[in-house]
Amino acid sequence: MLGNNPWQSYKEVAMQTAHPAQLVLMLYEGAIRFMERARAAFEDQEDDLVAFNEGVCNNILKAQAIINELNTSLNMEAGGEVSDNFRQLYNYFDRRLQESNILKTTEGIEEVIERITELKDSWAQMMEEQGLTVDAPASQLANA
Repeated sequence: MLGNNPWQSYKEVAMQTAHPAQLVLMLYEGAIRFMERARAAFEDQEDDLVAFNEGVCNNILKAQAIINELNTSLNMEAGGEVSDNFRQLYNYFDRRLQESNILKTTEGIEEVIERITELKDSWAQMMEEQGLTVDAPASQLANA
């Protein structure tokens, strides 16, 4: 059911009508956005330890939820070895983010941002080669 917020309604319709390839791109962009927010919380840390922990923890957990969604949506039967490789990669990303969250360090966050950015860029290139739209709605929703 669509809510009263027009932007939220637009996002919901865009998610429901987007091509599956666009959805993957949107998930990559969302994960990157939350990891960048977590990294920013490290950079902006002040004396407010509670706000720091919430900024880091909440954003890492959101990125992990997206990565887990990518992982669980893999079609292991149809994808074969490729799906297995993605599963291992997503599990690795999840572990690295968990380490960063527990140890309160940026190394895992930075590594996963770099690797998911590479995946996102490759995915976008594949979409363009297939004649699929890359810019909308994924880029519009990424800033939401």
